[in-house]
Amino acid sequence: MKDEPNKRTVVTLITLILVAMVVAFWLEQLKKKDGPEPHPNGSELSAESPKWRLSPLGPAPDWSQLDVYQQTITREMFLEDLTRYFTVSQSWMQYIDVQDDHALILKQSRVAGDYYRLNFAPASEEKPIQRDWRSGTELRAFVDQSNEKPLAGLHIAIDAGHIGGEWAQMEERWFKIGDGMPVTEGDMTLRVANLIKPRLAALGAQVSLVRESTQPLTSDRPETLMDVAKQNDPMLTGGFRTTKAAESLFYRTSEIRARAKMVNEKIRPDVVLCLHFNAVAWGDPALPTLVDENHLHILLNGAYTDEEIGYDDQRFEMLRKILQRTIHEEAALGAVMADVFAAQTGLPPYPYEPNSTRARQVANHPYLYARNLLANRIYNCPVIFFEPYVMNSHEVYERVQAGDYQGMPVVAGKPRKSIFREYADAVVDGLLEYYHKP
Repeated sequence: MKDEPNKRTVVTLITLILVAMVVAFWLEQLKKKDGPEPHPNGSELSAESPKWRLSPLGPAPDWSQLDVYQQTITREMFLEDLTRYFTVSQSWMQYIDVQDDHALILKQSRVAGDYYRLNFAPASEEKPIQRDWRSGTELRAFVDQSNEKPLAGLHIAIDAGHIGGEWAQMEERWFKIGDGMPVTEGDMTLRVANLIKPRLAALGAQVSLVRESTQPLTSDRPETLMDVAKQNDPMLTGGFRTTKAAESLFYRTSEIRARAKMVNEKIRPDVVLCLHFNAVAWGDPALPTLVDENHLHILLNGAYTDEEIGYDDQRFEMLRKILQRTIHEEAALGAVMADVFAAQTGLPPYPYEPNSTRARQVANHPYLYARNLLANRIYNCPVIFFEPYVMNSHEVYERVQAGDYQGMPVVAGKPRKSIFREYADAVVDGLLEYYHKP
């Protein structure tokens, strides 16, 4: 009889534990019912929700936003752009059913039979397209060609690629040789942007810098994205891998989405110039490998891979690009920009692999390729994405070490402008030639 109180205590403890487990279970179910916690920038924490299949930090698409494009495109034009520029195989047929007078687009990959209906226009009866940006043809008709301000009326946004500064090493866009100056892409692109802006403004253009410093636009930081990284990839193990994934989400995804919000909601330009410097693998950033190759190419939005078109947000964004006709403006402007850039720098074209599954050559132009990058996909206007110079080539490295300067001193074996001014000159001259031609 002496053990009876102990038995009651044990039973009570077991009962309390069971009650706690039941309460915890129901609380978890309520959380699931209410959905994931909203992410600060408006997307969901998880890239994989029950209904939607979304890119990392990608918002669920509002397909009603495409209603303004009803009957603005013919069946023939829709199919031509879809198959020539925006896809790399026939996998799009799993998601888009093209009929005689309409297309049915699967809205949610995980919900069978839920389609958005896009009605085509009869030939020569297309309704006007509603968009914020103006094409070169529209702007040339608007501008007085004899005006001393030949770019008056044009609104350009300059997106200096990457962040630079204290973030450069995290971005893996930094390397250093001995006592030389670090080669830091984010700082270099901002320097070029600051050279371009006053020159375009003097020509009459309205110019907006998407970023003006080496600080990120996003309020996210890697430490706030650790849970998102784990949810995006449940196979992540170990703190180092999770940290690297969170860092990538910060500078490669959240930062670009913050810039898109700035471009789409505040700046609303006619075109965005995304400035970058190219590179090939350099190995250890403290002991980098320098190479002899050096080249140029310009990227336009398109060439959605089989996997990418399976994401609901990317499929929606692809449709919006097709319906806005951005590729036609990008191809026309990009061809002129590439020709001017190549003529002034002597850079050969970057050779993409034949039959690439991630890129498509545009208009048979050796310097123009369609690629599906986050920036050129979610900026709601034409985007010219520059990839000149190989930062870790012997020649470019020497030119970067020479810094910015005026004149034509001998650098890397011959008289040259500063690499930053050469870049800026090519961009300004290309814009002048395109927007000011008859």
